[in-house]
Amino acid sequence: MHPLYALELDGSEPMSATAVKAVAALCERAEDAAGTGADGPVVALRVTGAPDDGWSGNLDVMLVTKWERVLRRLERLPLATVAVAHGDCGGTALEAFLAADVRVAAPDTRLLLPHDATATWPGMAGYRLVRLAGVARIRRALLFGRPVEAADALALGVVDELTDDPTAAVAAVAGMAGKLSGKEIAIRRQLMFDAATTGFEDALGAHLAACDRALRQRATPEVRTS
Repeated sequence: MHPLYALELDGSEPMSATAVKAVAALCERAEDAAGTGADGPVVALRVTGAPDDGWSGNLDVMLVTKWERVLRRLERLPLATVAVAHGDCGGTALEAFLAADVRVAAPDTRLLLPHDATATWPGMAGYRLVRLAGVARIRRALLFGRPVEAADALALGVVDELTDDPTAAVAAVAGMAGKLSGKEIAIRRQLMFDAATTGFEDALGAHLAACDRALRQRATPEVRTS
């Protein structure tokens, strides 16, 4: 059985220091697990809820910065991550959902970019949506807040799977992770991210370094503890 580190986020609640601390604590547990060398642990997020109008009234840029930084930490964990969404999903729920390696949604899911006083919220959820789906296919959601229905999100590649059985979906991700090294997953993830913005010659060195690392590990297998 694969170790599982889980968190539930309610996007109907405004961004808060409590949410930042909850995600940071999850990251700490996951990073500690990766440090033990345990095989195939998975980080699971369950997200739902979207904020009402006026949700951003008490925010300040310092809190937003802390939230974006902890999401980046989540996105770069040395473990596989899976997020499961259901119902309307916006605000912190949507942002955490988009930061996961594997994104699973119930058929009733709608992805919503919330509004602030004048337009849709300009946080990094928009950036991640564009990276996943492309500008043309996500334009109306970003500019006008049009909901992205579950089937459309699947077609766009924003969602990897639609299911009524989230427990089985999380178990399937754990199965995919298998005995893979979380540290190595993190390296492959970073190479994948860089591929979208880095030219071949600049990317080559990082890929060769990763290949050398893999060959050295094959010659001298890493000792792991359970």
